[in-house]
Amino acid sequence: MFGGDVHARAYADLQRAGISPQLGRVGLDAWAREMAAIKFELVAIATRSEKSARRAQKNYKDCTGSKPRMYSGEKPWLEIFRDFCDLDVMAVATPDHLHTEVILAALKARVHVITEKPMCLDIAEADQIIDLAKKKNRIVAVDMHKRYDPDHLRIRDDIKNRIGEPLYGTAYLEEPLEVSTSTFKWVEQSDPFSYVGPHWVDLIYHYYKSKPVSLTAVGQKKRLLRGGINAYDAVQVRVDFENGMSINFHNNWITPPDFEGPVNQGHEIVGADGKVESDQQYRGFRWWHKGGGSRTANNHFTRDVKRPDATTAYIGYGVDSLTVGLAAICRMKFFGASREDVAEIYPTAEEARITVAIIHAARIVRDLNFKYLHQGKGATVTARFGKDGITIVDPNQTRGIFRKLYNRVL
Repeated sequence: MFGGDVHARAYADLQRAGISPQLGRVGLDAWAREMAAIKFELVAIATRSEKSARRAQKNYKDCTGSKPRMYSGEKPWLEIFRDFCDLDVMAVATPDHLHTEVILAALKARVHVITEKPMCLDIAEADQIIDLAKKKNRIVAVDMHKRYDPDHLRIRDDIKNRIGEPLYGTAYLEEPLEVSTSTFKWVEQSDPFSYVGPHWVDLIYHYYKSKPVSLTAVGQKKRLLRGGINAYDAVQVRVDFENGMSINFHNNWITPPDFEGPVNQGHEIVGADGKVESDQQYRGFRWWHKGGGSRTANNHFTRDVKRPDATTAYIGYGVDSLTVGLAAICRMKFFGASREDVAEIYPTAEEARITVAIIHAARIVRDLNFKYLHQGKGATVTARFGKDGITIVDPNQTRGIFRKLYNRVL
């Protein structure tokens, strides 16, 4: 979905006009002139099936006139590395549980990476990625586009300081039923929190740079089971942070198809001196018509802007997140910057590690609490984050209520 749409269209504009037109949107316009000469070419597109690869290839050619080579199969990235020994960047938009293998293969080939969120689902895999990126001196940029929503930038740079020390908050993102029943075939290998929860977890960390100290999680299975899909309908996770705030994350992927927006999403944070509320679903843009019901749209995420030649430019905060990663890679390749020099301008693998740790621990806690709730024992399992790593605390165990999940400090 994101690879064939957001990524491909963003790269088509890069190939057409370079990166400079996008830099002003992300505060990097000081580099616009010296980066204007950099040319981009999408040389290969790879998907699981030949049919989808051929469709993506055609779409890209229709948009740019350029025809990237097409690859398909179980591990098509290996063929790409074989055929393009001078490749600069690999963009990874596979299903969530398949990110790690592609990222590691790219780093071994000394190729920079832009990956969809979450970077991976396992904290040990996150360490592998970070260690190899350092060893190979390559960037792993994670597409955390909610950081670049203009409303969120205002909260980060202004409002969060006005409301005082954070006390508690809620963040929710509810996906349509079609995502879990038809769009993706891998929902049984994931869950709604692992899939879309990373957006909010990363955003809260981006606001406050505060690490987690504990969490609890529960989930429900009802609607999808009726359709023969053994996956969670919804997951709720409460995370407590070092700065004393407690945030509840609510996610599902069973919103009925006649809901008026693509997704339902928003967040609020209560501080010692005020509160901020941000509704990302209803932006005040709404319409209705006969036979179509009432609809809303988020024109800030991505939108087409008409050019004089009747083509369209593709802009929005959904593109901004890719732009900053590519800008960092360009600074290293063409201007001698180090990884440390550019680490502040894009969502790094090191920051993604915090999100991965929360996702991983929440998955373990959620499954245990789901089992115990159905046994009438309550949702008593939690996870603790500390200097000794991550510990699962399970009072229902007869011997040893503490189980070590990870033994390194976050």
